This record gives sequence, C-alpha cells and structure tokens, in this order.
Amino acid sequence: MVGRGSTSDTAMTMILLVQPPVLIPSGPPLSLAILYSSLQAAGVDTQVLDANLDAYLYLLDEKRLSALAADEPKTSIHRALKHCQQSLDLLRSAEGATSFSRYSTAVRYLNLLLSLWSKDNPGERLTLGDYQYKTYSVFNPDHLSLFSSGQARTLFYPYFETELLSSIATEQPQYVAISINYLHQIFPAFELAGLLQRDYPDIKLIAGGGLLTSWQEPLRQHNLNLPPFDHLVFGPGEASLVALTTGQVHTNHYFADASILNFIPDFSFAEHHRYLSPQPLLSVSASRGCYWRKCLFCPEATAPVHPYGSFQPTEFPDLLLQLSEQYAVTNFHLTDNAIPINILKCMAERHTDLQHLSWFGFVRFESVLENPDFVRQLAVAGCRMLQLGLESGSQPVLDSLGKGLKLEAAVRILDNLNEAGIVSYVYIMLGTPGETEADAEMTLNFLERHAEKIGFLNISIMNLPRGSELLDNPGLYGIDSSRLRDEKSPLGLYHEFHSISGWDRATARKFLNQRLLGSAIIREIVQRNPPFFSSNHAFFFPKKVEQ
Repeated sequence: MVGRGSTSDTAMTMILLVQPPVLIPSGPPLSLAILYSSLQAAGVDTQVLDANLDAYLYLLDEKRLSALAADEPKTSIHRALKHCQQSLDLLRSAEGATSFSRYSTAVRYLNLLLSLWSKDNPGERLTLGDYQYKTYSVFNPDHLSLFSSGQARTLFYPYFETELLSSIATEQPQYVAISINYLHQIFPAFELAGLLQRDYPDIKLIAGGGLLTSWQEPLRQHNLNLPPFDHLVFGPGEASLVALTTGQVHTNHYFADASILNFIPDFSFAEHHRYLSPQPLLSVSASRGCYWRKCLFCPEATAPVHPYGSFQPTEFPDLLLQLSEQYAVTNFHLTDNAIPINILKCMAERHTDLQHLSWFGFVRFESVLENPDFVRQLAVAGCRMLQLGLESGSQPVLDSLGKGLKLEAAVRILDNLNEAGIVSYVYIMLGTPGETEADAEMTLNFLERHAEKIGFLNISIMNLPRGSELLDNPGLYGIDSSRLRDEKSPLGLYHEFHSISGWDRATARKFLNQRLLGSAIIREIVQRNPPFFSSNHAFFFPKKVEQ
C-alpha cells in the first residue's frame, strides 16, 4: 500500500521511496521516514511504499495460503492455517505481550505458513525477518543480474507482479528509490528493479542504503554500475535525492553527498495498525555513524556507512515528545550504533518530561553508566532496555579488539541497570582472531556468574570485515592466513581466516553449541528471546510474564 504524501490527485509523483523485503515487519522504516521528511521539506512531490510489510501480508493472506496448503498433508500446517488471522491479530495487540507462550505460538504459526511459499525450492527460505536463497550469491554481480533480468525469481515475484506494479502504475513516479540496507534485501530488490525497468522503462531507478554504501569502494574500483539502476547513492541519501529530483544534477551514476544529515522523521505515510507489534513502535536516531569507531572487528570502524553526526543533544528529548504527540506513540527504538553519551545525559536530565515514554537502544559500556543515580534517572526517563556489546568475558580479547572496556566496569554497569529495572540485552561474539578456547571458557564463566543481571542474550560467530585493521598485521592478532570468503566476487564483505592457534569459526561454533548452550543457565537466558523478532520485541517482555 502506497503511503500518500502532500500530492494532489492529478499531480504525477516525482519520487516513490520503496522499502523492499526482507526486514522484520514490526514498525515503519526509519530510513524512508528520514528521506520522506527531507524531500517534503525541499518541496518534492514524494510518496512512500513499505513493500516489505505489504509483501509479508500478501504472503500471509489466508486464501493464498489455503491454496498452497491444499496438497500439504502435515497436520501442523493446517493447524497453523486455522490460527493464521488469530495469530496476526495477537501480534498486533497489547495482549500479545502478556503471555510469552501464546506470543511464541503465534509467531511460529506464521513462520511455518511462510515456508509454504518455498516448499518446492529448498534453497530458498523466508522467515519473519530473514530471507536466503542459497542457490545464488548476493556478492556476485552476475547472480544479481539473473534476478533483475527475470531469469531467476524470488518467492516475492507474485506480490511484485500483481500488487506492487499496479500501485506504481497509479502513482506514475519519475523516480523510484529502493533502499537496500541488508543482504537479505538484495535479490528481491534487484528483481523488483528489473520488473520496473521492463514495465516502466521511463522511470529512473535509484538504489541506496547501508549495504550499497558498504560496496562503494569495490563498485567504484571495478566500475560496476549494478544495472538496472540508473543511480547509486552512497552514504546519507538526503542531499543526493533532493539534488536529483529538483533538477540540480542528472547525469551522475554515483552519488555521495553528506552535506545534509536529517534526524527528524516523517511517519505520516505509515499505517501503524498493520505492523506486527504488540504496541506501536517508532524508530528514531540521535546520531549517524559511530562515535567510537575503534572496534577492530566492526564494519563501522573500517568502512563507515555514514560520517558521524549527532542531533542537538538538548533538543533530542523534545523530538521524542513531539513524535509521541504527533503519532500517539509512546514506544521508541533508538537505532543509533551507540547512543551518544551527551544524548543520554540530556535524556536523564529531562527524566520528568519523558517518564511516560518507553525506549530502548544500543549503548557502549561507558563510565557514566557506572553511576547508579544516573542509571536510575535513565529508568525514570523511560529507558526499559539497553543493548550492550560485551563480545567476550576475556579481558585480553577485549583489549586486542579495541573495545575500550574493562570487565570490572561491565559488572558494575550490569548491576546498576538491574537495580534500576532496565533490562540488559547482552551481545557475545565468539571466534575472533586471537581468541582461544581458554578465552571462550572465560566468557562462559562470566555469563554464568552474572546471569541474574542479564535479561536477554545474543551469541554469534564473528564475521571478519574485508577492510578490518586486524588484517593489516594478521600475525599480531593470531591470524595465520585469510582470503575473501566469496573469492569470485569483488563485492564480498567478509574474510575467512585461519588462526595460528587453530581456533576458528568452526571450533568456536562447536563451543557455542556444546559448551555455552550446554549450560542450563545460559540456555535459559537465550530461550527468553522472542523467536524471529528478537530485540525488536524483547522490549515488550522486560519482566517475567506468564509462560
């Protein structure tokens, strides 16, 4: 469904902003809300289409699912189909956050039904928030062209052909800008772009977003234009899209202009009741990029998507209050890579004004959080959950990765958050260069010792970014050898590496499955995670609810 902007019934749309699948459909996309706000302010006739949400709802339509399940003998499928609408309704109601067992059952019913769309193609898999097509590589330009040319198709093709194209025909945009931020959006985005090129060859196609920006260097180096797109936008898109749509530039293929950083979103295009969230949830950001940028394992340190910039700290509480009043929403996801310290301080100072709001987001283990009074003020200011990248329970590993974190400080911060009633969502990363099994055991011991202070836990295996400083001096970090994981493509983002100690991704994953998840204490924390929606919905389960 296309969200209407400030356009007349007869005017032809200048630009249509599209969010392609797949993202978790729990709230309207911030990236499009920021671009929409900027284009509207420049007087550009703009509309927005959340094709991610629309695609999910198309695929979860009971009549379509019934037709797919007609020859499906599994009892579980028919049970899920019987509860399809009930499950959608539960995830859209406050009742969905009152019983974790009912919530989990509803999510799993819907996820099982989505599997019907790929039952004849085992290489393709869609979940509530992820999409994979293992037959092809998202890093291979030749494979991307298979989808844009129509030689390969995704399970989203019926939605694109029957629903989305007709919406675009109605709007008649001069430009369509497709936002690509994650790997699991690549194939659907290129398929959609190819369909648009064939059906509406006069429309100019633009691709932008975080993932495109991470490809900026190899794209320029190898002069890859990624057809059928007419323009590729790297970094913040506000200035580039305004320049294109107001006729300031026409011929450039690559655009990279960070002269405008807008932080005030416009969500007037969104129909909040259609999203799968127990309560309406808006995303907002106080900063772009990362103010730390010293973690050697992080893509933001090696190839930042955005130059760092921040909203005026003293005005950020007022932005939240303004958005809350404008959209009748009290729940906010702060999407910063790490919420800046001065923003946290200003929110704590305005705790009385913000006390009716609820919010969560990523923070670093900063010294200001070692102050229990400050943390209590954050709690009064609406902070319900903080996501913290601990990564390891081994101090030598943290030091080698450039985390700037001491474990004793992390313990004090976890204590303070727990005492203030703020839930800690802790992230652990195994398999880093230089890590040993002894280091991993330290992580296991740390988590078990402090389990009562950890609300949720995410454990992953490290992906080594292609531009990481760890590769500048590999021997120093215990790397024996490395190679681009997808050697046949210049677009590969990650390196495979062999450790001098023999501790690599495979052994780290074995440790995760056998030792970490073998611990009843740790397994219990991991099982609290809302299935598929993860941190997006963990926010709604900060306290122990009926199981």
